[in-house]
Amino acid sequence: MRAVMEGGPLALPADWRGPVEASAAALAARMATGEAIYGVNTGFGKLAGTRIPAEKLAQLQLNLVRSHAAGVGPLLPRPVVRLILALKALSLARGASGVAPATVEALLALLAADVLPAIPARGSVGASGDLAPLAHLALVLIGEGEAFVGEAVLPGAEALARAGLAPLALGPKEGLALLNGTQVSTALALAALFAAEDLLATSLVAGALSVDAARGSDTPFDARIHALRGQPGQIRVAAALRALLAGSAIRDSHRDGDPRVQDPYSLRCQPQVAGACLDLLGHAAQVLEREANAVTDNPLVIGAEVLSGGNFHAEPVAFAADAMALALAELGAIAERRIALLVDPVLSGLPAFLVRDGGLNSGFMIAQVTAAALVAENRALAAPRSTDSIPTSANQEDHVSMATGAALRLHDMAENLAAILAIELLAAAQGLEFHRPLQSAPPLEAAHGLVRGVAAAWDADRAMAPDIAAVQALVERGRFAALVAWGEA
Repeated sequence: MRAVMEGGPLALPADWRGPVEASAAALAARMATGEAIYGVNTGFGKLAGTRIPAEKLAQLQLNLVRSHAAGVGPLLPRPVVRLILALKALSLARGASGVAPATVEALLALLAADVLPAIPARGSVGASGDLAPLAHLALVLIGEGEAFVGEAVLPGAEALARAGLAPLALGPKEGLALLNGTQVSTALALAALFAAEDLLATSLVAGALSVDAARGSDTPFDARIHALRGQPGQIRVAAALRALLAGSAIRDSHRDGDPRVQDPYSLRCQPQVAGACLDLLGHAAQVLEREANAVTDNPLVIGAEVLSGGNFHAEPVAFAADAMALALAELGAIAERRIALLVDPVLSGLPAFLVRDGGLNSGFMIAQVTAAALVAENRALAAPRSTDSIPTSANQEDHVSMATGAALRLHDMAENLAAILAIELLAAAQGLEFHRPLQSAPPLEAAHGLVRGVAAAWDADRAMAPDIAAVQALVERGRFAALVAWGEA
């Protein structure tokens, strides 16, 4: 999925067409009996008791798509939209939604042509599907709405024409199948998960660099300590930290005769904190992998039956997003404490605020304040969204998941964490230089080189913001995360 989000192709199973055709035929057979089938020959939500005559069924699906395109706010990023298209195609291709193969093919064609529907970010409560955002996707399929073509946002009809694609004529239930489902909340959560995994790895590089800058101990990362607890994430993080610090001449310089007995928690307890975060992300990944391959619209065509249920309720995604929010908040909180340690000469043994001629120069004083502000913002954003249900659709949809908002807020949190880690990397790189000519471990010297490639050493005060932005860009591109060697738990 990460490859699809970044522009790669989506490959469906070779035999997907048969189950999809069988599902569409089964739905047609049930319609021929004249029975009421929700959303196919009835109204929607509270209007489910209203029967729709046969001659108006095509208009019913068009009206559904148009009326539900009620999203607001900034447009979702194009990589997320690619993921939404892929997830919707995967879901419909399972052959339980009653759509024609042409509908799946239309989604794949948009993805292949990189014609990406312009989807407003807000308007879904994560139950009865991501209705509003998916309606904006469906509008483009029928030649309406708007779509990204490259950097430009064009009318849907023009976007299709440029790609040589024809508008899709919606059959029975196809509008509903396109709108129902958890694909938007799941795509947002997956994109945030990919970012969070890189940020966690980056936090280990920054944390290890801070250990050496503060002349801390690597004893707390001893494998025997973590084996006694048995938490798999903790064991893996400790191993990664040992690998990052292995061969550091700075560490070797104070193994004997150091009067300090123990380091502060922000250095010493990194395996316990980041390890717990790693386990949370691992659980979220399992939930989201299942959801990415799930059928989540309604009603579902199973064999010869059409069954109404509630697979569109995105509670699993909401819980996964809320768990990821805790991990992002905690990784930032402990990183900020390491920054505060480094700028405090009593704790770090380094010059105050990591600059010589202090007083005339303020050094990293306000960079730590910026990190504290971002930590405070992430703490507020980490409040659970899944517990904040608001009934909708005249109380027909009386409990909702809020999964889409839960996943959407993770992207702001990830950006904040990237900035916090950029500040720590800058501070730790600066601290390392006070121990020269001693060298740190090879991976940490590589991290130092990445920082110095975009931000010079701090000899006298200058504007800090450009340095933070430059290092943050490296963080977000995964350059520091790539330095981590992960072992098995």
